[in-house]
Amino acid sequence: MPADTDALPAEVLTWERLCSDPEFAYLQNVPAKVETNARGQILMSPTRFRHGFYQKRIARLLDDLGGGLGESITEVAVETEDGVKVPDVGWFTAAQVDEAWDAFAVQRAPAVCVEVLSPFNVWSEIEEKMGLYFLAGAEEVWICDTDGRMHVYHREHGEQPASERFPDFPRRIER
Repeated sequence: MPADTDALPAEVLTWERLCSDPEFAYLQNVPAKVETNARGQILMSPTRFRHGFYQKRIARLLDDLGGGLGESITEVAVETEDGVKVPDVGWFTAAQVDEAWDAFAVQRAPAVCVEVLSPFNVWSEIEEKMGLYFLAGAEEVWICDTDGRMHVYHREHGEQPASERFPDFPRRIER
């Protein structure tokens, strides 16, 4: 472990341990998204095939529309006030990519965080995550519902008919 880890919040150390400690190697093969909360508890959300389908499609569309000004990353760990959260897709500006390159968990949320809903999600949980992503620096949070419809939320303006950064992004992800 690097000598400067004493300056890092406990959530990052917990996340580093989850990522690197052989004791937790079994989590690498769990078919679920793994997150933590502020108490260091491990949270797992099961996923379905369509979840991965929407996730991949969204990432590809973001990269196509991004014009080389950034990158979409799937399941990147974001340090928040309530532990490490993992948006299904994050779009990072080129500067954010450089800043985050060697991080276990990024300290600043991607410019756009996307959550793909599953039947197991509870809306209050999604609202909480949106707030955490905004507090961590996200400009927009997008929600892809179970039918592929996209809902765009802006940090300052709430729900919007379209993304300010990606106005041509489709309102629905087609199968």
